Amino acid sequence: MDDLPKLPGNDFANRLRQKHHIPQCFKYLNGYPIPMKPICGLGGEQLNEDSIYYCTDETDSVLYDPILTYGRLRKLPVKPYRPHFVLYDQKTLKFNAFFRQAVPESPKETFRIRYVNILYFLEDDTMTVLEPVIENCGYPQGRLVRRGRILKSCLGEAYSWKDLNIGIDLEIHGYVFHITDCDPFTKEFLLSNGIELNEMEFPPPDPAMNERSISERQSFKHHKMYPVPQDKLRKYLEYQGKVLHFDCLLDEPDQPGGERMTYKLFYFLEDDTVSIKELKENQEGRDYFPMLLRKQKLPKNWKDVPVTYPSICMELSDQEVSEYYSPRDLLVGGTIFVFGRKFLLLDCDRFTRCYYERMLKIIQPDAVQLGSPERRTPRKELPTYLGLGTPEDSIASHHSLVPKSPRKDVVTYLVNMNKFLRYGCVLDNAHPEDSIRRFVLSLSLADGTITIMESTIRNSGIRGGRFLSPKKVWKPDCNPDAPEYYTAKDFFIGAIIIVYSHRFRIVSTDLYVYRYMQAHPEMFASNAIETVRNYLLGEGHLKDDLRQAIEDDCQLYGPPPAPEPNDDKGVGEVDKRLQDFKLNESKPECKPLPPVAIIPADTHPCPSPIIPDEEIKKTYHSHEHMDLALQGQIEGEDVVKVGKSVRFEDGC
Repeated sequence: MDDLPKLPGNDFANRLRQKHHIPQCFKYLNGYPIPMKPICGLGGEQLNEDSIYYCTDETDSVLYDPILTYGRLRKLPVKPYRPHFVLYDQKTLKFNAFFRQAVPESPKETFRIRYVNILYFLEDDTMTVLEPVIENCGYPQGRLVRRGRILKSCLGEAYSWKDLNIGIDLEIHGYVFHITDCDPFTKEFLLSNGIELNEMEFPPPDPAMNERSISERQSFKHHKMYPVPQDKLRKYLEYQGKVLHFDCLLDEPDQPGGERMTYKLFYFLEDDTVSIKELKENQEGRDYFPMLLRKQKLPKNWKDVPVTYPSICMELSDQEVSEYYSPRDLLVGGTIFVFGRKFLLLDCDRFTRCYYERMLKIIQPDAVQLGSPERRTPRKELPTYLGLGTPEDSIASHHSLVPKSPRKDVVTYLVNMNKFLRYGCVLDNAHPEDSIRRFVLSLSLADGTITIMESTIRNSGIRGGRFLSPKKVWKPDCNPDAPEYYTAKDFFIGAIIIVYSHRFRIVSTDLYVYRYMQAHPEMFASNAIETVRNYLLGEGHLKDDLRQAIEDDCQLYGPPPAPEPNDDKGVGEVDKRLQDFKLNESKPECKPLPPVAIIPADTHPCPSPIIPDEEIKKTYHSHEHMDLALQGQIEGEDVVKVGKSVRFEDGC
């Protein structure tokens, strides 16, 4: 078939082949090109002669593969090859040794013992000798032998790790080093390689260092003991953001303006600083300061400074302060001093209690309980009344920049609107020209104002008219800042009323005042009501009340017995009073009367009382002040009625 022409249908080549590269037939060996037989065909395919289909011998073993029956043999994995320098990289044998150094021309010592470390590097079989640094020893230290291969003899043979052991002498560059011990890795390495180690030896002491340590111990007590410096970076990383919280109290009652105030104390564990924060409730009426103490170290005794410390300096440094406050000094219930100010620790948070229990093995006491402070209420001191306007107006201008009118009792005003109590008054003084003057005092029940009107007397030179406009009148000797005003209970027959240094004596009143007293007996004293009643009885204005009382007595007890002639013992008190009043010409007969509704005194239908006499009603309840009649109890005085007014002819 190889002789067939390469025509379509006659070629049996693989049309699915994607790789068409020709296999390599040459290679270089020791720098020379050598031809070789290709081991594969085009594109890496198997050659025809390597296939079992081209094998002509039927007995050939190629036709039978035992792997198909028994499987492949399992071979142990071959460890990868690692060079010597990779296998022993960074592996070092360490031996402890010493050597003796002579000290010539010295009266104190003849030799010294110097301790060294011999390092053997397994990666390249090199050695070095290092001496640990001793402070203030007086001679150079460090690396004594540079790293390299050290010769063992003059024949060029170098030291190996097999030549090193405990208790042998090792000569290096003229110095003899005696090996006394090795580290655990060196022991394990040598024993694993079949080398038996000798017993460990103790190095001899250095007489010079012993004498030096003894002298240092003897002179150490004469030096100041300085604290061991702390690792600030380690402490900062460990305690960063961890703060101890305490509630504290500042109580300074003996200081001017001092009072009980609470603060918040923070102790920062990262740098042992303290800060004290102001609370919001302490800033009422004070300037705003967020921090009472900024973050800083807090000394225990800030006044304990050296004598040489300059007084011009304001802040203390660590050299002047001997001791600062630490967490062990902050306990609940204890007292700390912050630059002379005394603070009481009241309580702490949960983190602070856990820190003291775990780290310091200290259990914080319970919180200190304090009584709740009294709520501070500012005292409002009213200014002194200056006499301008009324005291109520002055107080209103004190409470507000824009004065407001004083509040009025609207309910009382509406109930007592157009209700007045009228009294007749005379001046109570030693001037004879004032004895004929008559006044009418009106008390308004709606707002408590007093109005005084003077009656006109003909041919007396007194003009009359308004004597006092409606206004409230103070009582004498009262406090101007809290004045007391005249009220209805202060007016009765015979009372002295002082109005702006004028003394008025009440001598008369009208029937409406008595009716008002009957309707409100709780507002007046019993003697005041008695004086008004006696006055009105003497004037004959209570006829209806007396008639009603007689009828009630007749209805309850029957007719009174007839009095004997010329016998005054049987005359009752009521009959005596009625002798001057002609109620009826004939003697009243007690006949059965229809039931009459008895109105008690305290429920009298005031403010519209029943006035018996029409003329008295016109006289006492006229709204015109010129027509108001005055009733006086003045002996030898004749009252003459002229028109609608009543005037006094004779002077008092």
